[in-house]
Amino acid sequence: MLSWLSLAWKRVGGAVSLLMRAPFLAILLALTAAGTSLAAPSGQDAFDETCGECHALAPIAGQTAPPLAGVVGRKIASAPDFDYSDALKAKAGTWTEANLDAFLTAPASFAPGTTMYASVPDAATRQAIIAYLKTQK
Repeated sequence: MLSWLSLAWKRVGGAVSLLMRAPFLAILLALTAAGTSLAAPSGQDAFDETCGECHALAPIAGQTAPPLAGVVGRKIASAPDFDYSDALKAKAGTWTEANLDAFLTAPASFAPGTTMYASVPDAATRQAIIAYLKTQK
């Protein structure tokens, strides 16, 4: 956290007097004390923002994507009552952290022909989502 604080301090530095920098520094210190972070969102927030439009944790009638509670460690394309693409049905194995990371990075590369179109290019966001999914049984 000190790195972004010192970077922000340098940005307002130069010829600006300490008196003019004081309010800016006070805001930065208050945000730091309140625990505000410029890091990746929490796993739940990342899931809600990135995956939540199509996926839910529990099965929902008419859902366009499979439910993801318990996905970590589950056989690929095995959630009951969901009609997976042929591409995912053809994949062997389970949803390990590595497989989820590869799928979220580039779904069409992991399973050519998949109907999953959204990717998660940011590694920190992917890891936050996977860590969150590990807690959802």
